[in-house]
Amino acid sequence: MQNKLYSVIKGTGSYIPEKVVRNSDFLSNVFYDADGKILEIPNEELIKKFKKITNISERRYLNDKYVTSDIAYFAAKNAIESSGIDPETLDYIIVGHNFGDVRPDNVRSDFVPSLAARVKHKLGIKKAEAVAYDVIFGCPGWLQGVIQANYYLKSGDAKRALVIGSEALSRISDPHDRDSLIYSDGAGAVILESVESGEPVGILSHSTRSDTLNEAYYLWMNESYNPEKRNKDLFLKMNGRKLYEYALSNVPSLVKGCIEKAKLTLDNISKVLIHQANEKMDEAILQRIFSLYEKKGVPEGVMPMIIEKLGNSSVATIPILLDLILKGNLETHTINRGDNLVFASVGAGMNINAVTYKMA
Repeated sequence: MQNKLYSVIKGTGSYIPEKVVRNSDFLSNVFYDADGKILEIPNEELIKKFKKITNISERRYLNDKYVTSDIAYFAAKNAIESSGIDPETLDYIIVGHNFGDVRPDNVRSDFVPSLAARVKHKLGIKKAEAVAYDVIFGCPGWLQGVIQANYYLKSGDAKRALVIGSEALSRISDPHDRDSLIYSDGAGAVILESVESGEPVGILSHSTRSDTLNEAYYLWMNESYNPEKRNKDLFLKMNGRKLYEYALSNVPSLVKGCIEKAKLTLDNISKVLIHQANEKMDEAILQRIFSLYEKKGVPEGVMPMIIEKLGNSSVATIPILLDLILKGNLETHTINRGDNLVFASVGAGMNINAVTYKMA
């Protein structure tokens, strides 16, 4: 068989903030509905129901001295060190995020220069040909960056790419909105490298879709639900029910199509690494994927979850999950050479993407 170029993961890295915020820390919050009325349900009951649905017990928040580009740099440095590469050999630096650098004392987004440019600057890379840019694609932003990097590497025009997912959702969540309990901060990164191989390896296939006609505004920015704090800052808002229904209706079929595009079946897949959005939703998505293949049950351990302790850090959830597994830091989960993986994400836009990957 003639050798072809494939994109393989050379190294991974992550940054998990030290500040732990537990569900009990929200007991004193005053929550409002979208009409500005205080929720009648006691916080104890609200948090109990939240835990049952999402399985989130705690999440991580950034130290006040850091912003999104700082932790993107930390994750990037970690990935470079684990890969053993010279950062001057990078051809692309791609950062998936959605809100720029948001300071704790000013929630206005800061996008200029790009976060990728800031990371390249912090890394001290002199090579001007190392192109640095950002991807704004909702929670699937990191995975979309991986998909873009794969095109560059398979074309032969690039040899190595650094793809980072970094977010500080705690800075743009409304403390008076119950959905604020979902959000977390963190960063993850991978080094992708092109290799010649006579057998398929690394990234085997990808699928992406953007449904904007009727679903564009399931996540949006708006004022605080607290009437006394309106006409000031904008915060992330979510139509949770619509998002849940959209994900269940569309993610399973896209994942199935991605697997088939790689000429694989579900029986060939060792792990499904899905965006850690909501454990109940992710489990329902996985069950529907298996039902599309007429499988009656889901084998234990197929879908590793870290949302209970780390919450939903948007673009950072999948690369953090991958890094924890590959470095032996996620109990009971391993990934071995020859394993076929599926990465999948869904988020604002609405956007969905998936990648099949064979471990080299």
